[in-house]
Amino acid sequence: MKTIPGLSLVNEDLALVESKMREAPHENIEPLATALDVILSSGGKRLRPALALLTSHFYHPPGDKVISLAAAVEMLHTATLVHDDLIDNALLRRGNPTLNAVWSPGATILTGDFLFAWAANLAAQTENVRVMNIFAQTLMVICSGELRQLFRRSWREQTREDYDRRIYAKTASLFAAATESAAVLVGALKPEVQALRDYGQQLGMAFQIVDDVLDFVGSPKEMGKPVGSDMRQGIVTLPTLHYLEQHPDDELLAQIFEGRQADNPIIEAAVTRIRQAGAVETAMDEARAYVKRAQAALTSFPANGIRQVMLDLADFVVQRRT
Repeated sequence: MKTIPGLSLVNEDLALVESKMREAPHENIEPLATALDVILSSGGKRLRPALALLTSHFYHPPGDKVISLAAAVEMLHTATLVHDDLIDNALLRRGNPTLNAVWSPGATILTGDFLFAWAANLAAQTENVRVMNIFAQTLMVICSGELRQLFRRSWREQTREDYDRRIYAKTASLFAAATESAAVLVGALKPEVQALRDYGQQLGMAFQIVDDVLDFVGSPKEMGKPVGSDMRQGIVTLPTLHYLEQHPDDELLAQIFEGRQADNPIIEAAVTRIRQAGAVETAMDEARAYVKRAQAALTSFPANGIRQVMLDLADFVVQRRT
């Protein structure tokens, strides 16, 4: 969190969120208790709960219900990561072994299910039916996005619309849920709720595009995964889509996505081609456009310190290196 400008404003609130997440009951099952501690200690930017907290600050300091909401949002995100790592057979996250790297698939799935249940419990602590509905709808969007990814069309048939739908489900939906739910919980007016949801959604789209760009240009040490990880998994992201628009018959990419080649030299050569074609910078231009739309969504709010932090946060999303 220290690298994100202005979030010192909610550091104390985030400490309360962290404590709330650690209240999860573990039924005296020692491996589960250990897993929860490892998962919650592995860090992460805690950006999603910070968005809920900042939204609340537009109206008043976060109370217990907003803290529970922020914890629910982050716990939902954490649960999806546990299942994602299993689905993707990922053995490392942020440079550390994933749960499925050391546990059986069954134990990993059940732990993810436990985290989903705890996230729902935290959301229920808001005692707000509309917030619970947003929470449930978001979980369905996330899961349907994963199913769509599992049953995706051939890599040659994937479109920009497919990509946008996927990153909305994967990332932007939860960003939007964080800001919208917090706005609902503090009693914001309907136009304000919509504006804050728009901010979260546009920011989330930018965040995921940058994530996909960093897969081509980020440091493997800082990212905790090798360059070209998405291609290794057969996932077509925005830089690759832009490259394929220029080079639809690239044989090297055909070898990778059709499963004939996944060796490091082949992946690295493909990554280099995509970088040199300018596809990465084109994708970053689109991320910056999403950031501008996120910032524009806040125009009607008072020009105070909270708004400035949220504007700066949007700029940070396209400047980050991890």
